[in-house]
Amino acid sequence: MNQANFVHLHVHTQYSLLDGMIRLEDLFKKARAFAMPAVAITDHGNMFGAIDFYKQATANGIKPIIGCELYVAPRSRFDKTPSAIGEATRHLVVLVKDMQGYKNLMKLTSLAHIQGFYYRPRVDKELLRECSEGLIASSACLHGEIAAHIVRGNMEEARKAALEYRAIFGEDNFFLEIMENGLPEQKIANQGLIELSRELSLPLIATNDCHYLNREHAEAHEILLCIQTGKTVEDSDRMAMKTDQFYVKSPEEMKALFAETPDAVANTLCIAERCNLSFEFGKFYLPKFEVKNPEETLEEYLDRKAKEGLEKLLPSIMKYQKEDEATVRERYFKRLDAELEIIKKMGFAGYFLIVSDFIKHAKHNGVPVGPGRGSAAGSLVAYAIRITDIDPLRYGLFFERFLNPDRISMPDIDIDFCQERRGEIIKYVTEKYGKEKVTQICTFGKMLAKGVIRDVGRALSVPYSEADRIAKLVPNVLNITLADAFKMEPRFDEERKKNPQIDKLLSMSLVLEGLNRHSSIHAAGVVISDAPLVERVPLFAPKDDIVSQYSMKDIEAVGLTKFDFLGLKTLTVIKNALNFIKESKGIEIDINNLPLDDPETYKLLMKGETDGVFQLESSGMKDLLVNFKPDRIEDVIALIAAYRPGPMKMIPDFIARKHGKQQITYELPQLEPILKETYGIILYQEQVMQIANVIGDYTMSQADTLRKVMGKKQVAAMEKEKPRFLEGAMKQKIDENKAKTIWDRMETFAEYGFNKSHSAAYAIITYQTAYLKAHYPVAFMAALLTSEKDNRDKIIKHMSNCKEMEINILPPDINESEKDFSISGDNIRFGLTAVKNVGEAAIESVIAVRRESRFTSFIDFLTRVDLRKVNKRVIESLIKCGAFDTLGYRRRQLMECLDSAMEEAQRIQKEMMSNQASIFDALDGTGPSTEKGPNGYKIPDLPEWDRKELLSIEKETLGFYISGHPLHGFTDKLRFVTNTDSSGLKAKRDKDSITIAGVVSSISERLTKKKDIMCNIVLEDLKGSVEVIFWPDIYKKFYELLHADEPIVLQGTIDVQGTGAGGNTTGEEKEDKAEENIKIIAQDVFSLTKALENPYKQVRFIVDADRITPEGISSLNDTIKKYPGKYESYIHIINVKSETIVRLGDSGRIDICDRLKREADGILGEGNTIYC
Repeated sequence: MNQANFVHLHVHTQYSLLDGMIRLEDLFKKARAFAMPAVAITDHGNMFGAIDFYKQATANGIKPIIGCELYVAPRSRFDKTPSAIGEATRHLVVLVKDMQGYKNLMKLTSLAHIQGFYYRPRVDKELLRECSEGLIASSACLHGEIAAHIVRGNMEEARKAALEYRAIFGEDNFFLEIMENGLPEQKIANQGLIELSRELSLPLIATNDCHYLNREHAEAHEILLCIQTGKTVEDSDRMAMKTDQFYVKSPEEMKALFAETPDAVANTLCIAERCNLSFEFGKFYLPKFEVKNPEETLEEYLDRKAKEGLEKLLPSIMKYQKEDEATVRERYFKRLDAELEIIKKMGFAGYFLIVSDFIKHAKHNGVPVGPGRGSAAGSLVAYAIRITDIDPLRYGLFFERFLNPDRISMPDIDIDFCQERRGEIIKYVTEKYGKEKVTQICTFGKMLAKGVIRDVGRALSVPYSEADRIAKLVPNVLNITLADAFKMEPRFDEERKKNPQIDKLLSMSLVLEGLNRHSSIHAAGVVISDAPLVERVPLFAPKDDIVSQYSMKDIEAVGLTKFDFLGLKTLTVIKNALNFIKESKGIEIDINNLPLDDPETYKLLMKGETDGVFQLESSGMKDLLVNFKPDRIEDVIALIAAYRPGPMKMIPDFIARKHGKQQITYELPQLEPILKETYGIILYQEQVMQIANVIGDYTMSQADTLRKVMGKKQVAAMEKEKPRFLEGAMKQKIDENKAKTIWDRMETFAEYGFNKSHSAAYAIITYQTAYLKAHYPVAFMAALLTSEKDNRDKIIKHMSNCKEMEINILPPDINESEKDFSISGDNIRFGLTAVKNVGEAAIESVIAVRRESRFTSFIDFLTRVDLRKVNKRVIESLIKCGAFDTLGYRRRQLMECLDSAMEEAQRIQKEMMSNQASIFDALDGTGPSTEKGPNGYKIPDLPEWDRKELLSIEKETLGFYISGHPLHGFTDKLRFVTNTDSSGLKAKRDKDSITIAGVVSSISERLTKKKDIMCNIVLEDLKGSVEVIFWPDIYKKFYELLHADEPIVLQGTIDVQGTGAGGNTTGEEKEDKAEENIKIIAQDVFSLTKALENPYKQVRFIVDADRITPEGISSLNDTIKKYPGKYESYIHIINVKSETIVRLGDSGRIDICDRLKREADGILGEGNTIYC
């Protein structure tokens, strides 16, 4: 095919967020079909897609032309005087000729965002003059300065602007853009532009301002613009393109449209030939790490530090060794030398030293750091220089899994820091390497399956409830596409056939699905550059943060060094727990040197009492712990790796083998040392590597490459590797059939094998939290509560756990409470910040006065605190929450006398200030209820409020029930009348029927369009809370019950709702359902007391046939026999394909009681014994 003689030089890809909708892969497919030698990217005001575009163009054999459609300020970019947005910016297209042009474009787009942003990122002509070298510019669309003047009939201004741009960019570097898009204004602009071209000898180029790929996408593009602007297609004032011509036209179409100006078409090819930017990928630009001794190289310094570090660690290493020290020393230093050699050879000594430095700074300043994360835990060098706290040899971890010398790529060490203090470490590296060299990384939220339906629904004026209903038809599968959803869910087809509006909604959603929706900041990524960042990457400034315009993969492609600074809340919990233990017991615990064989810790794990224990909190994991019964750290590592969708099907075998109920066999004796710790099952990626090494005669580097190929299911590469593996096995005289069997097993398990290095590192944190909970439960729970102080539902859940653990939660107290949670003996006390209406100044005032001496009475408190800061409203709240209870008062007493007591206190304070009386004269009282000042002041002796009112007032001031909870009297009976609680709702699906008990925490009424009253309530139980929607008829029916301030039982259906923005607002790597929250649509309400009076008629046992072993069925049978009674019972046997219901008959009649439900649920899993 002959090469086309036209190139598109004005193209908006999906990186022109919510404006361009051209996907790069589609663009290059079309460009190849048109035989275009090159194509440009000119997104609005950014370079987000530049590297992605370059790589994909190159891969498709098409020359990439990097460019941008800049916004030019009418005056200075610093001038942000209010004016119409169109007046505030004029468009200008610039294209990169060479590396200098690329650097200048980076500077232009960076400063446009950082200095010139006013509605849009703007440059000015001064900056264009400064950065014009290496760039070709063109006059852009109707929003360009020259075209805008022409359309207004101002040719003189157009002429001036054209001459000015030519002066800025130089002769032959400025072109006038003409288009044929069907707009009447464009015709006028074209005439003027052609006239200027002739008059000023300025060359023309033909462009099409492409915003979408095909002509038939014009309607979808209109919808995209509506999503951007928050309008609907019915709004008359919405932004619109007005024609359907802004698509990627063929060279033939362009030649036909510009037949009268053939030079304009030919010039596109001339420009393409002049644009020759070339990147040299594979280079790395490490920040410069300064070594104190100028005589020492980075490599020598790392070598020395690693060997010194390992020497210091040897005593700890020897504690769990069976060999003598000389043998161990030789083995460890041999591994260390081998790793150091690879690191030096690959040029990464500086990288390790940089990471080691900021971790050292963190530890030196008391910022908790995780023991390791990801494959870095496989490095002995990382362990020796204290980047990690994991001995890789102890856990069988491999350096090549982390850094493969056969595959040159930057090392990637992710670090967990205490969430509260992560920012300090980012600040440290920013100050050390320079503010201009450190930045965070951009990421893109996408319009994913459910979100795009909701977005398009809004734009098409489809009622939200209807769009939401359709969105919920998308199955909850990670990263599912609409095309797959349509195949999996037949109701989509039904909806499309019966409703044309829904058909259009889904058709448009399909076109827009997957486009970038918005940019955001990567949760953890930080870039540290060797040079000022603006010389390496373009930057932008969302919410005053300076962020790279390139996403993580593109940052790596251009050779910059990325570090992940992750905030892990569990490290904050551990830090707080250690502080509580030290304060309350005077014990300092070395959390990194715990005994890993502690019986109490494993006992806690075996019972499944793991609320708050890292990685082990889910109900499924608790069941697994109870059944598996881990008794060594290797078991914990394995469980963390196994509890995922892929390997979960192996768990029954795993449990059976652990307990000797299933024989463990190995195809070859060589496999036993590799698979013994996982009971003969391949679970880890590292095991795949070991098998390839031991059986297939691979080096560990080659084995890592194989592991990666298998994990990514690269079929062609695997077919090449299999003969090589079999040949390696044959060299070792291994039977070919056995080698094939082993290969097949590797292939099966490799695709979901887990990174053991990561699992081992996280198992240590799991063990640390379990150890603290087993030995110091009060301190651990206080730390958990502190870490969740702003999460009401988590506080309720942890308070409920404390009650189960027989740990009392005490109300705030003026003498004992700190700002946040604290320990009081064997109890936990609420902090003063929890009390509503009590601000920071009041708390600081109370604590400061208390340091001098404890408050001895109410009047003592009132006379000593600053009543300007601790005002009447503050004191009322302190009384209501019980902060004065320990002084011997009743809350009602103090509320009744507060006004007079404050008057007395103010009088005493005045006297004290004027030296008319001493504090001892003023406080000459004998007891709390008979206190007398100089005027004989006395606190009245009144009975307390009744319990119901006391709890209500306590809830009002704290947001929580502390002295008790309205549900506490029903705790053992709730399971008889409910099938879930608030913590179990996340596992439910949309439209599931549920029954839940709780108290009405708040009611919010509102009018419907028909002027009926509906309401939303917050229903609170012992685990958290949930929002419940009452439609008008249901609300009217149960109005009195909802306002009765009594516990209720509520039946309803789950409503999984989208939270607005659609797509994925938290970054590209999260799934669509991150955008959903769960509510309940109410159907029926009962008084809890009455519901419990109503006897049940039957018991149903739900048996998962794939999960329950024959031993489990036998145990269930024994349990049923233990509780004979009058109620009918049924067993529901469920597998993937069917459900079989067995009635147990008269001999199977049983008693309904809590013990039966508890025992049966222990066998079947929580919630599988149903009383109905």
